[in-house]
Amino acid sequence: MLVGYARTSTVGQEAGFEAQVRDLEAIGVEKIFQEQVSSVEERMQLEDALDYVRDGDTIVVTKLDRLARSTSHLLDIIDRLETKNVGLRILDFGGSAIDTKSPTGKLTVTIFGAFGQFERELMLERQREGIAKAKAAGKYKGRKPTAMAKADEVRELQKAGVGPTEIAKRVSIGRASVYRILALEDL
Repeated sequence: MLVGYARTSTVGQEAGFEAQVRDLEAIGVEKIFQEQVSSVEERMQLEDALDYVRDGDTIVVTKLDRLARSTSHLLDIIDRLETKNVGLRILDFGGSAIDTKSPTGKLTVTIFGAFGQFERELMLERQREGIAKAKAAGKYKGRKPTAMAKADEVRELQKAGVGPTEIAKRVSIGRASVYRILALEDL
């Protein structure tokens, strides 16, 4: 059985998300696990997909970066799949698909996973350097505060009897931010 996994980091990446699902369906994937969450957050649908697959199945993703956040994470996923006799197929791999059921496929995925992690680390390094330069020039103000912009909504939900954890979920901010906003009201 072909089991698909589709992921984008944010809900705003709808076109990319739809393209992944379309590509997975086009090759005959029977079940697709999908989520729109950052790779550094807990990815419940990925865990569900890894639990769901059985002996002889293949997990299919459109691109390697949709699956793993680092080389070690990728290798952990491949090891989990191998213990269940499940393969991994990546559709867009330099113009062709690659499958970890062969030693060459596993080697190729591992090498490209390491290059992907290296590329990301270089990008983050350049980003930090750019921010430092902008700060030194007085041009960097940081990102706009998001939690305080939602203070009115937080207070309304609290008045309606909604608890802090649920408020945080509904307005997409951290629970600590909810408590900070509510504490400001008490002052």
